[in-house]
Amino acid sequence: MEPSSFPLSTSTKSPLMDAIPQAQLALIECPTGTIPILRNKRRVHMRVETIGKVISQDEHEVAGIEYFDVIYGTQAKINVYNPMVKNNSKDLSASWIQISKVQKVGVADGIGAGSWVYPSYSGNNFARFHVAWLDGLKTCPDHDCGAFVQVSSSVGLGGRFKPVSVYNGPQYVIDVVIFKDPKTKNWWVAYGPQNIHIGYWPREIFHFMKDQCNYALWGGYVQGPTASSHSPQMGSGHFASEGFGKAAFVSNIQIVDNEGKYVSPNDKQIGLVATNLSKYT
Repeated sequence: MEPSSFPLSTSTKSPLMDAIPQAQLALIECPTGTIPILRNKRRVHMRVETIGKVISQDEHEVAGIEYFDVIYGTQAKINVYNPMVKNNSKDLSASWIQISKVQKVGVADGIGAGSWVYPSYSGNNFARFHVAWLDGLKTCPDHDCGAFVQVSSSVGLGGRFKPVSVYNGPQYVIDVVIFKDPKTKNWWVAYGPQNIHIGYWPREIFHFMKDQCNYALWGGYVQGPTASSHSPQMGSGHFASEGFGKAAFVSNIQIVDNEGKYVSPNDKQIGLVATNLSKYT
């Protein structure tokens, strides 16, 4: 199964960013009609709220770029590091893109994709590829809740990234796209420079996001019972002021407009977000 169409590209190539190699996921050859499922006995179900938009009992910090306007999808390159999160903690650290339809604080739908380091979910502290659906009350990562319909037989959700970026050393990125199918109204996720269609969330599961979104986040966050007090690393673990090769980044950001085309975000609708400048930028 494929989406009825894919967002139309525009000529916004960045030679510098396009030259950065991709962090790789192991491709799995599953028989036709089957999908890879990565299992872990230590995994526990979790609760993560829409970042910055839904009040959660968990502590959380976020640093990145927010966008407030009507959008139908987004694409970006995410710089992948392996931030340190204690093995025995229930905190997570994410490098992430997310789009949401926010009705008011505490009332929203959202979907996201990117890299998580989440020991209590995956069983270790490696950077792994995850997607998630947020309905304002709970988060359903990957195949939890039965919401996500996977179509790719080669990309396993929860797969480990190898290699990952090194501070002041080699850098690696992943390409991620989230977009609405204009015919079915389902919300799709694609991965990698070849835009592998991983799967979709059916339109019917959403309360508010049936047609469009009005919020996007590109950046990083940490969340969990001790995310603020213990301050797990976010991205490279270093401040944005250190620059390329030392601070993690999200680049080549574009949004999808109502004609199904990639366009640059409207500068007037963009804002920087950093909930704790002494720890994360």
